[in-house]
Amino acid sequence: MSDANTAAVTGVPGAVVKTEEEIGGGLTPKQAKKLRMEQMSREERAYLRRLSVVEHVWPFFRFVILFGLGFVIMYPLIYMISCTFRERSDMTDPTVMWIPRHYTLKILKETITAMDFWHTLRTTLVLNIGCSMVQVVSCAITGYGFARFKFKGKGLLFGIVIMMILVPTQVISLPLYSQFRFFGIGPLKVNLIDTMWTMYLPALTANGIRAGLMIFIFRQFFRGLPKELEDAAYIDGCGPFMTFVRVMIPNAASSFLTVFLFSVVWYWNDYYVSSTFFTNTKTVALMLQNLDTELKLRLFNDATVEISPREQIVWKEAGCLISIAPILILYVFLQKYFTEGIARSGITGI
Repeated sequence: MSDANTAAVTGVPGAVVKTEEEIGGGLTPKQAKKLRMEQMSREERAYLRRLSVVEHVWPFFRFVILFGLGFVIMYPLIYMISCTFRERSDMTDPTVMWIPRHYTLKILKETITAMDFWHTLRTTLVLNIGCSMVQVVSCAITGYGFARFKFKGKGLLFGIVIMMILVPTQVISLPLYSQFRFFGIGPLKVNLIDTMWTMYLPALTANGIRAGLMIFIFRQFFRGLPKELEDAAYIDGCGPFMTFVRVMIPNAASSFLTVFLFSVVWYWNDYYVSSTFFTNTKTVALMLQNLDTELKLRLFNDATVEISPREQIVWKEAGCLISIAPILILYVFLQKYFTEGIARSGITGI
């Protein structure tokens, strides 16, 4: 190779480029590796062999583990989809496992009719989105107060917030029912049962579904923000409320999104609290809970009709699929922000 070509390849004038055969005394890479192995001790060769085995075997085991976990997690969804688009007769056919023998949209349409899905969806969205937005605001203000202000009884009140996380809803459902059944003072009492006020009022006062956890998330995030941000706002003439609105809220956007998503999911899946306060108002969770009765009334006009439990599975799985579909769509579009919000909200630290 000429000096010009050598300089062009290496970038160094006058450099000498060795061929592959010249490297290692004219040995090929395989021969050089064999020579190095012969010069090693027995322990070193055994270690390299174990390392080589691990490097070749571990990817296989990693694939098996991840595939198994993925299948376990996805199994319910796959089974829902399989049952939703098959005939009832396929449920009693032993040859049908995953792939339906008879594809149909009839079961899906019947389930949508039985659940009165579109009207129920509107009612659920009004209740869900409204309560979630109100609860995010009330929990953010409460969490900011615990994070930044000192006042008497702060420790006791925060202990009550922790108890809101630990104590199940069933414990306070009866007192809440009595309170909403005769809501008011003296002769000005009204009955709020079967109205959306039974869900909006607790959310407005930071006492809604899982409100304790949301207050804790906001408190942890606001504690992690630099105190200098507030000091600068106070110097510029902002009071505590305007500091919260103009400085804290923009910096806590990820936490707001995280809490909003949590709230949407919990209100969407709730049926215990809703069934306690609602009799005529129907949500998606309530309709899914009472799907057996609704199917018999709306499809067969007879609440006493007997349907094979195995054949009922197709309607139940179809109901589950259309119930979780909006949440799945929401998660697909907001997955990135949801993950970032959990990482930045301080939910893992005290």
